[in-house]
Amino acid sequence: MSLLALIKGTRGASGFGFASTAEDVTAGIDLSGKVALVTGANSGLGKETARVLALRGAHVLTVARSMDKAVAAAEALPKATPIACELSEPSSVQAAVASVRALGMPIDILVCNAGIMALPKLEQKYGYELQFFTNHIGHFILTTGLLESLSEEARVVVLSSYGHKLASKGIELDNLSGEANYAAWRAYGRSKLCNLLFAVELARRFEGTGRTANAVHPGVIRTNLGRHMHPAVNFMYAATDVFFTKNEAQGAATSCFVASHPSLRAVSGNYFADSNVARASGYGRDAQLAKDLWQASEAIAKKFETKAS
Repeated sequence: MSLLALIKGTRGASGFGFASTAEDVTAGIDLSGKVALVTGANSGLGKETARVLALRGAHVLTVARSMDKAVAAAEALPKATPIACELSEPSSVQAAVASVRALGMPIDILVCNAGIMALPKLEQKYGYELQFFTNHIGHFILTTGLLESLSEEARVVVLSSYGHKLASKGIELDNLSGEANYAAWRAYGRSKLCNLLFAVELARRFEGTGRTANAVHPGVIRTNLGRHMHPAVNFMYAATDVFFTKNEAQGAATSCFVASHPSLRAVSGNYFADSNVARASGYGRDAQLAKDLWQASEAIAKKFETKAS
């Protein structure tokens, strides 16, 4: 057996591993009667996650940047409801929250999947670096706005990334504008560290309830998430595909595993990769930093609540 085959065939304590697909990790699981909300459900990992959760019986709220995209995603599933939500626009996120609440359907699974990656130049929204604002603040406003809509045993799954380890200086709460020494991958890593720490603090706040929150690293997958990357980086991805990347069915596995597997009913506050618990960076395990980030995020979200009222 080749080294490559050995690496890709390795399975962890869960019985799953690098090559496991979303269908593999959910085999035999019945999600009938469950409601799952998936952001970015119209393409890539979100589309596959939504498909497999629906395959197992869940009614899926397909969340996408526009209603046209959300409807297209919903039409591909047996039971689905489209929700428009542009994560970089707080008013759109607030409208999405209102739409979900109006459905009156308790949410059993919330997958914060959508995001943008490695913008080559600094881009901002309302004065904040765009990856931070879209990947973290958008999901923060959405999730906290839906807390009262979560079922008693709801699972929140937040897509982080191994890339959170690129945030060599942590969150840099004094540089959320991104203007100090902007670097595409460091900014992306910071947004993914925020995703991870959001799950950590949310899990702490869920203590004493039946709800859970966990972060996941899906793996390296060639989806349209990389549409902003420099051509040289895309070339590198293509050249190393056979060694390091997963297909979308494999990339959605960890999200689906954490969202649905019975063995994780009471597991919360962890970081998963290849459908197994993994070790986050030191910053990713910093409970105080998670609390500080939550406070900063609440303050940012409050600005837009005031603006909208």
